[in-house]
Amino acid sequence: MKIIWFGHSCFRIETGDSVVLIDPFLKGNPTFEASGIGWDQATAGVTHVALTHGHDDHIGDTAEICGTTGATLFAVFELAQHLGAQGARQLEPMNTGGTVKSRDFDLTLVDALHSSSSNGVYLGNPCGVVLTAREGRTVYHMGDTHVFPGMALINELWAPDVGMVPIGDRFTMGARTAAFACQKYFKFKTIFPCHYGTFPGLLDADAEAFATAMTGGGVVVPKVGAVVAV
Repeated sequence: MKIIWFGHSCFRIETGDSVVLIDPFLKGNPTFEASGIGWDQATAGVTHVALTHGHDDHIGDTAEICGTTGATLFAVFELAQHLGAQGARQLEPMNTGGTVKSRDFDLTLVDALHSSSSNGVYLGNPCGVVLTAREGRTVYHMGDTHVFPGMALINELWAPDVGMVPIGDRFTMGARTAAFACQKYFKFKTIFPCHYGTFPGLLDADAEAFATAMTGGGVVVPKVGAVVAV
């Protein structure tokens, strides 16, 4: 499995013949745009898009990507319908606890503590994403969330070994709480911090405090666009 971070909460996961973009906020994402990586490069070969919730810094370019590539969209029901009206054609509407099987992976939506809307339109419950790949790795993208006891059940049910963890504070957990969540509830082999440094309002501008709190905990802080094999 190959994982690429494009800034904020956007990750590209390559597994088998599938290429999955999670929360593809590219255009207007200062971290991505400063990297010099082309939009076409980031979206090349995408077969699936998965969304954690309906805020604009997570929906991002979903409608354009799905509309132009024909990529299948996994999203909570209200959000899937919303983007279907904007041009996404191949929809897999879901809800919390549901799993949809694909050739190279299964994808499950799980709980997250946050909100979900765009321009005042309610877009269903926020979620985390669990991607269980046929090649044997399980990725848990927490979405935007606070720590919550149900994380113990997520670990018990899916035992994810790769975590994508928001650390930026204000709108999600900060470094200290995110480290607590990882250490208390999970046995991740690889942890990618995310949702930090994108905008001035995010209190943690870098991942240093999180990495320090997680010393020895498998934290990977990649450069934007760098390929990480897990």
